[in-house]
Amino acid sequence: MIFLTLERQKVALIGDGAVGSAYAYAMMQQGLAEEFVIVDVVKERTEGDALDLEDAQVFTSPKHVFSGDYSDCADADLAVITAGAAQKPGETRLDLVNKNLKIMQSIIKPLVASGFKGIIVVAANPVDILTYAAQKFSGFPKNKVFGSGTSLDTSRLQIALSKKLNLNPQSINAYILGEHGDSEFAAYTAATVGGEPLLNRAKRAGLSDKDLEEIEDGTRKKAYEIINRKGATFYGVSTALMRISKAILRDENTVLPVGAPMDGQYGLNDIYIGTPAVINASGVAEVIEVPLSDSEKEKMQKSADTLRKTTEDGMSNL
Repeated sequence: MIFLTLERQKVALIGDGAVGSAYAYAMMQQGLAEEFVIVDVVKERTEGDALDLEDAQVFTSPKHVFSGDYSDCADADLAVITAGAAQKPGETRLDLVNKNLKIMQSIIKPLVASGFKGIIVVAANPVDILTYAAQKFSGFPKNKVFGSGTSLDTSRLQIALSKKLNLNPQSINAYILGEHGDSEFAAYTAATVGGEPLLNRAKRAGLSDKDLEEIEDGTRKKAYEIINRKGATFYGVSTALMRISKAILRDENTVLPVGAPMDGQYGLNDIYIGTPAVINASGVAEVIEVPLSDSEKEKMQKSADTLRKTTEDGMSNL
């Protein structure tokens, strides 16, 4: 195992918008990493956030948080990228692909040029496509570049199910797989509660197949509901990013749903897509293939096809 915790740890945040600043706050609250550099094209905002965030350390733990540039990322253990055009009301995540691919290209080049050799975690949308692009642009090993993937969607599914089953959402072992977007789906077949198949538990609770479909659909559409009401989603995803960061910095070998590189899993290759994976100091240590029903396998394939086509179109336009 790699024990980074014996050394001074440094995290670079690239993109200081709503998600980025909320992530920085979550990291301060958890006392993760001793150094935290914030990079954004709006330099004044990063300076303000750094000044604001440093005031929290008295109540959490000491941390050197500062506004910086790509040169300050050279010795970082982890770079979290949230920079990109935000999703607007009525806009899908895939609609963002062309403008955000260009932004990603403009980020990865100076990041790598700085000498950075750590782990890259991508959270900007469409996250699966931008993660794929970040790996291609950087030339880093695939395990060292991954995305937030379906971590937020899985949380939303667990919460929706917990309300129906009257359980702590942390006690529900159920995943959203596929694209972080409209083609994602709930892997109900393999889901469990305390070792009991979720489908059995749901049936005993009086939930029909239609009820489960509505929960899945509500999970898929929740981002749109939030965006329509407050303009953006950031608390949930920023906390998911903090949890992913913690697994990396503390070399946890924790299973988390992320946007992981496929190497034959689900019959897929050369694509990043949402699935559970073992996360530690090396990045993605292992991709876990969830057992799927025939209909779920078809959904996974369709989701991958959607991502692959959009990725090819976007990359060809650069």
